[in-house]
Amino acid sequence: MITNVKVRAPSSTANLGPGFDVFGLALDAFHDEIILGKTNKSATTNRPWHGVRILTMDDVPTDPQQNTAGLVIKSMKQKFKIKSGIEIRIKKGVPAGFGMGSSAASAAAAALACNKLFNLKLDNKTLVKCAGIGEKASAGTIHYDNVAASLLGGFVVVKTKPFEVIRLEPPKDLVLCVAIPKLKVPKKKTKVSRSVIPKTVKLSDLTANLSNAANIVSGFLLKDSDLIGRSVQDVIVEPARKHLIPGFSKVKSNALNAGALGVTISGAGPSVIAFCKKSQNLKKIGKSMEKGFSSAKVDCDIIICKPSAGPKIRA
Repeated sequence: MITNVKVRAPSSTANLGPGFDVFGLALDAFHDEIILGKTNKSATTNRPWHGVRILTMDDVPTDPQQNTAGLVIKSMKQKFKIKSGIEIRIKKGVPAGFGMGSSAASAAAAALACNKLFNLKLDNKTLVKCAGIGEKASAGTIHYDNVAASLLGGFVVVKTKPFEVIRLEPPKDLVLCVAIPKLKVPKKKTKVSRSVIPKTVKLSDLTANLSNAANIVSGFLLKDSDLIGRSVQDVIVEPARKHLIPGFSKVKSNALNAGALGVTISGAGPSVIAFCKKSQNLKKIGKSMEKGFSSAKVDCDIIICKPSAGPKIRA
C-alpha cells in the first residue's frame, strides 16, 4: 500500500502575449516538489482542512486555507470524501511572484500526488480543474493556464465554458530566454496585476489579439517556432501591465534587436520572456535583456530554458 508520493512539477509561463488566461507553456527552468503522505488524523465534520498539515522550510503559508497546495488538498478531500489525514511537505523551487507559475507548480504537484496516493484515477481534465482551485490563494480567482501547463507539460490551450484542455507538443528547436528582475514584488502580486487590465477593449484590438492567438496555436501545430515568435504580440493586456515593470520597453526592444523571435511579459510579470530558437545567439539575447533592465537601474537573472515535458511522480 502506498503511504506517500513525491511529485516534481515544472514552472510555466502563461498568456504568451495574446492568450490571456487561455495559453500556458511548461518550462524546465524551475520545479516545485510536493511529498504527500497519509496520517491518522482525519477531518472533522464540515471542516475538510482539518487533518491537513503543511510542513515546509520555505516562506509560504502553512495554513492550508491560505496555501495553494493546501487549498487543492482541502478541496479534493471534500470532493472525493477522503477520510485519512494528509501531510503536505513543500519544497519550493519556482520563485514566487515573478510570473513563472510558482503557485501553479505547487497546485499541480498536489493534485497529482493526491490522485496517486488515494488511487483516484482521475482524468487530466478533472486534475486540471482540481489544481486550478489552488490559484485562489495567490490570484484571488480560479484560472487554469499555468496549472494546466505544469500538470500536463508542453503547450496548453484552456477553454472554460464548457471546460476543455488541449495539449500540444512544442517545436524541438524552441528555446526561451527569461529575464527575472530583482524587484520586491507585492503580496498577492497576481491579484494586483489583474486589477489593471481594461474592462472594455476596442474591436480592432480584440481582432488583432485573436489573430495572433490563432497563429500561435498554428505555430505549435506546425512546429514552427518563427510563427510562434512573430505572433507573441499583445495589444490589450501587455500595454496595461508594462508600467508595472521598470525598463520593460527597453528590455523588449533590446531582445528583438538582438534576434529574439518575440518578447512579452511572462504571465503576470515582472519577468520578461523572449521566444528564440536553439540556433540563435542566446547569450547575446540574454545580455541585451539584462542591459534593458540596467537602463532602469534594475538587476536581473537570465535563465535560458526549454519547454518541459511535465511533472515526475514517484510513489
